[in-house]
Amino acid sequence: MDAADGAALRVRQLTQSLADRLNAQDACRTVIGLIYLRNRAWDQPTDIWGRGGGPSWPWLVAQTTRSQPLGPRVQECLTAWLPAGLGPDGADARRDFIPSLPATVDGHLREMINAIDHVDRVGDLLEQCLEDLSDAQAKGGHYFTPRDIARLLVEAVDPHDGQRVLDPVCGSAGLLVEAGRHVRERTGLRPNLELTGRDLHAGTLRIAQLNLAAQGIEADLGASPVDSLAWPAESEYDIVLANPPFNMAPWGPRTLRSGDPRWPGQVQPPRDNANFAWILHFAQALAPQGRAAFLMADGAATGARPAEQRIRAQLVRDDLVESVVALPPGIFPHTRNSACLWLLNRDKSPHRGWGSEDRRGQFLFIDARRAKELVPDTRQWRLAPDGVRRILDTLAAWRGSVLGGGERPHSYEDEPGWCGSRSTEEIAKQEYDLLPLTYASEPENGGPAGQYLVEALREALYDKFSRAHVLERELRRILDEL
Repeated sequence: MDAADGAALRVRQLTQSLADRLNAQDACRTVIGLIYLRNRAWDQPTDIWGRGGGPSWPWLVAQTTRSQPLGPRVQECLTAWLPAGLGPDGADARRDFIPSLPATVDGHLREMINAIDHVDRVGDLLEQCLEDLSDAQAKGGHYFTPRDIARLLVEAVDPHDGQRVLDPVCGSAGLLVEAGRHVRERTGLRPNLELTGRDLHAGTLRIAQLNLAAQGIEADLGASPVDSLAWPAESEYDIVLANPPFNMAPWGPRTLRSGDPRWPGQVQPPRDNANFAWILHFAQALAPQGRAAFLMADGAATGARPAEQRIRAQLVRDDLVESVVALPPGIFPHTRNSACLWLLNRDKSPHRGWGSEDRRGQFLFIDARRAKELVPDTRQWRLAPDGVRRILDTLAAWRGSVLGGGERPHSYEDEPGWCGSRSTEEIAKQEYDLLPLTYASEPENGGPAGQYLVEALREALYDKFSRAHVLERELRRILDEL
């Protein structure tokens, strides 16, 4: 491990310690603010190196060698350099963004500032710190989409330069950042995407703005927090990306307005679960050739309530669903629920940006539940890179599109246990069940639904065993220290 990697690891460790002494939100804002300041010091040295004598990054680094309290110096420096517009109150919002930093965290701040000063890949460090804090923030719905999952969502819809991209529940803006990175890697140029994010939480929107600013990405996050489910999207978008909270209740206004374009055929989504409200919200926001990628709890694909079945039937008959991918259980730090990746598409005919195959009236199902691996030195699961590649290759083959490296895909064929392409009529015979295991799993005794239930219960039991083991070790450590 080189010095820069060691510094990055130390920042992550200190971030967790800071969260223990403050709270996850305050630690997150402080660390992101420091990383943002350090990033600007590299991008605009004449602007921030303090040549005018005021607070600056090198000025702040120098303060770490002095005996006076460091918290007020951090607040002074960040207030001077945070971007305007962190909230509707301008300068006051900048002051409010940085929490009170008591003298008890001075040691952590000193180490943190010096470690950040020696980090090379500041953008990567920012994402890692957000991901580390995600589990604690998830309790309030402020979770960060893990990078492996964010990249799968973005690559599955493949945004192109110049397109309009919406995340109506953007959190810390991880999916918008990934969309920008995707286009930059494909074109080698600064992306010209029109990025739009909305969120209900004011504090999360401020973190999102600073995350984007630290990455050098421009986006419209709105003037204030909004409840996206209260109103239809303001415009049409080429790409919709989202990781909404699963099974949220209650949601939206108390009384749903009649004539809302999101609820077609007078079929309103259930009020005790927002899953289908989100799905219909995403669908309504799509342009004529728009595509959406989002995560959704398994229950949305297979729920038996009449309203849910009617909405799924409408989505299938309108040919809006492109693909549903069953993801491995246990890969989402903020929930133990199993989930699927949904892809919506307004135009599955052959065209540029889609592919050469005409897939109107057809739907692709992929069972990727086993495409996972353990994160090194942890008990946390993540998507396996070869599994992600296989999902994307299967989508490309079914669409007849060019793969990421520029090569043509192989011809698509159903693979029992992995993928299956089905027609509207076949799905109608299954009462519009969209769970991939119904169409892509290998035939087994008890049927795909029964086998899925057994595997889901087994994964949940194994997770309980793992958590019990961690708790036992922690209890032993505490007892040994007494």
